[in-house]
Amino acid sequence: MSTPPHPWWKSATVYQIYPASFLDANGDGTGDLAGIIAKLDYLKDLGVDVIWLSPIYRSPLADMGYDISDYEDIDSRYGTLEDWDRLLEGAHTRGMKLMMDLVVNHTSDEHAWFTASKSSKNDPRRDWYIWRPGKVVDGEELPPNNWKSVFQGSAWERDPATGEYYLHLYVSKQPDLNWDNPVVRSAVWDVMRFWVRRGCDGFRMDVINIISKTDGLPDAPLVDNTQYYQPASMYFANGPQVHRYIKQMHTEVLSHHDLITVGETPFTHEASELAAYVLPQNRELNMVFHFELMDIDSPSESPLLRKPWTLSELKAIVGRWQRFMRDDGFWNAVFIENHDHARSVSRFGNDSAQWRAISAKMLAIFEITQTGTLYVYQGQELGLKNFPRTWGIEEYNDVASQNYWNLIKEQRQKAQGKEDVEMSDLLDSFALKARDHARTPMQWNASAHGGFTTGTPWMRVNDDYPEWNAERQIGDEMSVHAFWKRALKVRKAHDVLIYGDFVMLLEAHEQVFAYTRNYGSTSALVLLNFKQGKAEVDLREAIGGVTGYAFVLGNYENEGIGLEEKVTLRDYEGRVYVREALLN
Repeated sequence: MSTPPHPWWKSATVYQIYPASFLDANGDGTGDLAGIIAKLDYLKDLGVDVIWLSPIYRSPLADMGYDISDYEDIDSRYGTLEDWDRLLEGAHTRGMKLMMDLVVNHTSDEHAWFTASKSSKNDPRRDWYIWRPGKVVDGEELPPNNWKSVFQGSAWERDPATGEYYLHLYVSKQPDLNWDNPVVRSAVWDVMRFWVRRGCDGFRMDVINIISKTDGLPDAPLVDNTQYYQPASMYFANGPQVHRYIKQMHTEVLSHHDLITVGETPFTHEASELAAYVLPQNRELNMVFHFELMDIDSPSESPLLRKPWTLSELKAIVGRWQRFMRDDGFWNAVFIENHDHARSVSRFGNDSAQWRAISAKMLAIFEITQTGTLYVYQGQELGLKNFPRTWGIEEYNDVASQNYWNLIKEQRQKAQGKEDVEMSDLLDSFALKARDHARTPMQWNASAHGGFTTGTPWMRVNDDYPEWNAERQIGDEMSVHAFWKRALKVRKAHDVLIYGDFVMLLEAHEQVFAYTRNYGSTSALVLLNFKQGKAEVDLREAIGGVTGYAFVLGNYENEGIGLEEKVTLRDYEGRVYVREALLN
């Protein structure tokens, strides 16, 4: 009996575009759809199968487009619906697909739905959002509960027109929709149908695990004594009705089409919680983005701060998810960069001049040798790095950076009783961890602003663009770009790297991450030196002999390196070997 073919999205390479920073075709300083269309051949040549666009809908841009004022129109900064149609046609003609970012936990406060909702307590759309009266404590009116916004301060905003508060888990210009209202859910299904009818091939679903809030919206427990408002994800993440609602989405929309779906699921490391969204028998989503690996260097106070991480921690996380419920059909989303995280070569590699390219290539091997659908973020294929520590706070445009900076500054001013307080330690952290690093414009060539725009860029381009750019790398076989292109071909040529099992080797080694993948009669061996300095490994006991393994990919030179039982890996070296069945 033959096994059914794998769904197309399992072997796909998805490339995430942050449209504002990709390419500006009209010189206004903001990237646009015409810019993306101009680079479709670049993406196809790299090996991209699916393009995922971060939000391009009409928006006041309070949170870079994750605050949507019209789901069925394109923001004029990016172009028109007709431009989107041209982009779709260009992608499809080249054999690529296009997925949209579905942001339906909240809208913009400028959306017509919310304008109606806040106009009167009697408006038919009043309960499309989550409204509550304040509570009076010791004669003072306070918000309905003590929930803290993800972006600091209260998660509630008082509206003077009706004297009630609306819930916004993110910024106050992002009111949360009331998913408990079936009319709201129907409106969301209509939005999805609009884009699918237009030709969209799938959805990345923003914070989809927080659409259902705990009944009664109880106060969060006190864990942070420095402020009244407390983190409350235990009352809104993976809430009581979330699976019922996503199953309904599957029944109403997803099951009628062959789409790629990935849900963003923050605030959740518990494997069984995440499995419920993905296991095929549950009929919900293809996969989720969870953040256990991306949170490895984040203390509980804030992802904008850094804590040290160890290779053993990283191995444990990756190993657990690579093996997780494999026989039940769980499927991973493999990523190490996106628009919400600093650059991977700066976080997990070494972005010094000597080791930047080598360590970026090692991280590429780490990515392409894991089970799951592979996600590459714009500029990752070039080894783009964080911007320098010398940049001041004025260069950090992100609302998360600005709000956290202001919160800490106010706390210090209050504690020290003076205006001028020392903040350099926070800038040290931001230089390592801020989301802003992923949002600097793409570096296309050595011309002004890296060829991103002929105008003034909405965000400063990283200083290294004259020597570190796509044009320079495309002609260089030793570049990070050339390596990613080669690595993606190697992944596609070897099913074992996509579908094989995962067996950790040398688990206690503090410098080398090594594993085998086995699929049918094929085996792959992956060796990754995550640190500066040589590392010696003895494979004799680990894999029972090295006969038959052929070199397929390495980040030092292109020619093959034979495999001995004792291997010395150079600084940040990565190698992949594949062995077909040993025949008697």
